Amino acid sequence: MGSFLVRALAAFAAVFMLSTAQAAVIENYQFDDTVQQEQFFRLNNELRCPQCQNQSIADSNAPIAQDLRREVHRMIVEEKADDDTIVQFMLDRYGDFVLYKPRMSAKTAALWFGPVILLLIGLFVLFGLVRKHRPAAKDEELDKEDRAELDKILGGKD
Repeated sequence: MGSFLVRALAAFAAVFMLSTAQAAVIENYQFDDTVQQEQFFRLNNELRCPQCQNQSIADSNAPIAQDLRREVHRMIVEEKADDDTIVQFMLDRYGDFVLYKPRMSAKTAALWFGPVILLLIGLFVLFGLVRKHRPAAKDEELDKEDRAELDKILGGKD
């Protein structure tokens, strides 16, 4: 009976530890109105976590993402900042990487036009290869000498 109780307590402790290990910190932000709340969630989904590979600051649990969420909240509530001001603050601090959709500039031109240019080059190469390997169709008919030789080979008229 004693070993059963020990096993039951060990199982309960294991389940408790596993369930609490997966629990994430739930942040609670207060807003003056729903417009500020919508702005907060929109910006959190548009800004990329500087530490994570491909997560927004809304999706990331990294400490830097938590700091950025707090900063976005502070700027919205205390400074009544608009989207452009907050985004510019993040760009000044973290660079273009912080945006999921980088702005058009000389630095980001390759990101915007590179795929299109590579696609066009690929189509041009593919067109050239297909054209090169296509059998050449003879437009003119066989002349009399070629026809006579063909007939001779086929065993026709001499």
